[in-house]
Amino acid sequence: MAPAASRLRAEPRLAALPRRALAQYLRLLQLYPVLTKAATSGIMSALGNFLAQMIKKRKKGNSSQKLDVSGPLRYAIYGFFFTGPLSHFFYLFMEHWIPPEVPWAGVKRLLLDRLLFAPAFLLLFFLVMSFLEGGDAAAGAAKVRSAFWPALQTNWRVWTPVQFINVTYVPVQFRVLFANVAALFWYGYLASLGE
Repeated sequence: MAPAASRLRAEPRLAALPRRALAQYLRLLQLYPVLTKAATSGIMSALGNFLAQMIKKRKKGNSSQKLDVSGPLRYAIYGFFFTGPLSHFFYLFMEHWIPPEVPWAGVKRLLLDRLLFAPAFLLLFFLVMSFLEGGDAAAGAAKVRSAFWPALQTNWRVWTPVQFINVTYVPVQFRVLFANVAALFWYGYLASLGE
C-alpha cells in the first residue's frame, strides 16, 4: 500500500515539473536576459548538432560509428557566444526601430531580418565554425565562397515563414527561444536529408 501511495504523491510533482521549469526560465529571463538566452542557445545548438549526428548515424545504419563530441561543443560555443547574445540585441533593436503600431510592422521586421540579419549571421556562422574547426582565414573564406549563397537561398526558403511568425506574433522575450526550437528541428531535417 505504501509504494502505491508514494507513487500517487510523486505523480503531481512530476506533472508540475514543466510548469516549475517554465517559471524558473521566466525568472532567469527577467533577471539575466542575455545570459539566459546565451545559455539556452548554447544548449539547444549543441542538442541540435547531437540530434543531427544521431539521425545521420541511424540513416547510414552504422551503429559502431562514434559520435563526434567536438561537433556539439562547437555548436554550444557558437550558440552561447554568438546566437544568443546577437539575436537578443537584434530582436530588441528591431522592436525599438519598428514598433508594433507601425503599419506593416511584421513585414518590415521580416525584411530587415531576411535581408540584413540572415546574410550577416550566416557569414559569421561560416567564419566562426571554420575557426572552431581549426581552419585558418583562407579556409573560412573558401567555405564562404562555396557554401554561402546556396545556404542563404535555403535559409530564405525555410526560415522566412518561421521568422515571420517569430517577429510578428511571438513576444520579444521569447523570440530567441522560438528560433532555437525551430533550429533544433532544422538540424534534424538537414541530417535526415543527408546534408
